[in-house]
Amino acid sequence: MWHQVILTLRPRSRGFHLITDELLAALPELRQCRVGLLHLWLRHTSASLTINENADAAVRRDFERFFNQLVPQGMGGYEHDYEGPDDLPAHFKASLLGCQLSVPVTEGKLALGTWQGIYLGEHRDQGGPRQVIATLHGMAS
Repeated sequence: MWHQVILTLRPRSRGFHLITDELLAALPELRQCRVGLLHLWLRHTSASLTINENADAAVRRDFERFFNQLVPQGMGGYEHDYEGPDDLPAHFKASLLGCQLSVPVTEGKLALGTWQGIYLGEHRDQGGPRQVIATLHGMAS
């Protein structure tokens, strides 16, 4: 079984956002997969995907604070500033976290841990809609 779809995520404010439910809603085919992998590829250079805590929103806020301290806006000396002061820091953050994930699928569900969820890291002040290519590969039930 192979299935691929391009999902357009709604625009979000800058920060880390739990998108697990949005992805699952767009992938009803996942429920038919007994065992497999879901590969997610974010088609952007100023946003990221990662997996972490899904219960306490404070973790996502702390992620934003941490990455803003690690890669602050307004540092001089960089050439790439055509799209504003948040542009190059967004590229740095996206490279640190990455643009892809592979998640195991077991009995029609993502095999995430109890407290794990999929985050979109929106690193631009005005990022707009984001596209994710979701590729499901596995054995159908």
